[in-house]
Amino acid sequence: MRFIVTSTALLKNLQQISGVISANTVLSVLEDFLFELKGNTLTLTATDLETMMRVQMDVSDAQGDGRICIPSKILTEYLKNLPEQPITFNINEQDLSIEMSSDVGKYKIGGEKADDFPKEPAPVDTTTFNMPSIALIESINKTLFAVSNDTLRPQMTGVFFELGKDGITFVSTDAHRLVQFKRTDATSGGQKGFIVPKKPLQQLKGTLPADETQLQLAYNNSHLFISSAKMSMSCRLIDATFPPYKSVIPADNPYKLTINRTDFISALRRISIFANKTTNQVVLEINGNSLQLSAQDIDFSYEGREMLTCQYNGEDMKIAFNAKLMIELLNNLDGAEIQVELSTPTRAGIFRPLEKGDNEDVLMLLMPLMVGV
Repeated sequence: MRFIVTSTALLKNLQQISGVISANTVLSVLEDFLFELKGNTLTLTATDLETMMRVQMDVSDAQGDGRICIPSKILTEYLKNLPEQPITFNINEQDLSIEMSSDVGKYKIGGEKADDFPKEPAPVDTTTFNMPSIALIESINKTLFAVSNDTLRPQMTGVFFELGKDGITFVSTDAHRLVQFKRTDATSGGQKGFIVPKKPLQQLKGTLPADETQLQLAYNNSHLFISSAKMSMSCRLIDATFPPYKSVIPADNPYKLTINRTDFISALRRISIFANKTTNQVVLEINGNSLQLSAQDIDFSYEGREMLTCQYNGEDMKIAFNAKLMIELLNNLDGAEIQVELSTPTRAGIFRPLEKGDNEDVLMLLMPLMVGV
């Protein structure tokens, strides 16, 4: 089989799926891209057995349909070091040789049999729903940072998709913080839930177009399938029950603190420099409409304090949080001002943007630290 493709276009498409390939694989074929040519359409596939991702692109001067596995590392390294120009691929499916001709030279590598490449799981007994690409990107961005890396608790190492009649709720937690992100512009028609691992979501975030392109999502008991016109992905779901997260969210946090988000983040970054590096504890002391941030590291005699103005409705309070986790949480909220809902120094604080976005509602929860710890 033979085809011509632009080097930059091929590299761009390969980079969209290359993140699926694992660094340490048992089978050599898992280090390959699967190239499938049909007419003038080239389909590129990568997998790690858990996640499979494919993209389609147009090529020119195609001759002969066929399939072959090409080593990913040497191909991407070659393309990265090649200026933009057409490349002619001549592939011999008998001896699995691949010849690449460009304006500057000819190169030859060996491939592997396409039949050895893992098969994609069949979408059997699936339930299907649609949502805009930008909505899924937003949902991933808002929740992925709070996913746990603790493999001993697999149910917390992914994002929970909770399906409802009035929308979809995306939830993630690592036991220290929790994010609940609701979208009303995507409806599944069912009432169920499943947990999607972190890796395929990271891949989608960098691949999906940030526009209103409609995606089709289908799921069954073991897999999630996502597809658009030029891209498709399947991934194995986490076989576990997500924790009953609603019981963790305080039903009533009566005290409301409103503050400029950027000023708050800047102050936290400065104060956290002086905090204990193990706990990253920063104490928030609220008196009237003033907020004092303080941190100290007794071992090194470090100490820092700052005052910020805020709007506060509630009793004076002293509460401590992990500054590193709080900064990451605030960075993932939108808007100029945020509202922090509090009740007591030992109950979780709830963080929300003051203004809601269209078709979305976000709640972020952060567990407090014992003051002085």
